[in-house]
Amino acid sequence: MKISIKQTNTPTIIKFEFPEFITNHESFEFKNIDEAQNSPIAQKLFYLPFVKTVYISSNFIAIERFSIVEWIDVQDEVAQQIEQMVADGTPIILESATPKKVPVTIYGETTPNPAVLKFVSNKLFTKVALECKNIDDTQASPIAKELFHFPYVKEIFIDENYISITKFESYSWDEITSELRTFIKQFIENGGTVIQESLIEKPKKEKQTITHFDALDITSQQIVNILEEYVKPAVQADGGNILFDSYNPDSKQVRVVLQGSCNGCPSSTFTLKNGIENMLKSMLNDNEIVVEAIN
Repeated sequence: MKISIKQTNTPTIIKFEFPEFITNHESFEFKNIDEAQNSPIAQKLFYLPFVKTVYISSNFIAIERFSIVEWIDVQDEVAQQIEQMVADGTPIILESATPKKVPVTIYGETTPNPAVLKFVSNKLFTKVALECKNIDDTQASPIAKELFHFPYVKEIFIDENYISITKFESYSWDEITSELRTFIKQFIENGGTVIQESLIEKPKKEKQTITHFDALDITSQQIVNILEEYVKPAVQADGGNILFDSYNPDSKQVRVVLQGSCNGCPSSTFTLKNGIENMLKSMLNDNEIVVEAIN
């Protein structure tokens, strides 16, 4: 069995890809040899002094290294060792480690942003939205952390029952949609965690919480209510989110935060100027209002 070496967006992590699926898209993460009791191959990898974390998912084994070595110096040897262990019959994952499956439906929806696809589930994921710009933002989302191991995943936004994924321009949705949908479906069916809400930090820019809302001036409260009632439902339907940031009564400038499919969308400027801005002007009876998006 020939293993391919693939780089990832994180310099300390490298993937060793197999020509076939090795876990039926089930995902595992082992931080030390004790955690790897259900993976004999991961246990053997931890004998290498530079191995920090072992990830096993779909058709690859990904390894995070300590800084004592560079991957260029050891990656070929590690690939050969993995090939030899597999040839010798070393189990990758013991059958007893397989989580109990929970049926789930996942389907893809296009969004106004051609770089973003929305994967919708019949299962509620979270009541608190989470935006991940990179793998460092995934402390609260194991599935987001796994998704960033795919080379075409640029950003992730999770809310309610959907996961919005932003891809890099060099990839086509026709090439990757099926793999992503299958991975998400099987990750959840096998007991994987999508969101740990207790670990989510409240966005610094989100001021429409009950605590802050009462402290806002009347106009700001009106703006928040308009965004929540008229704008947010439509934005969320397209795989995005909008948050009120601030209102300047002198300049009449309203600042909002765009997340998910709205962030970087070619039509977002048009939507702001011709949709949200005009709505606020009309409903607040103030033609001087200007809307600005911050990311």
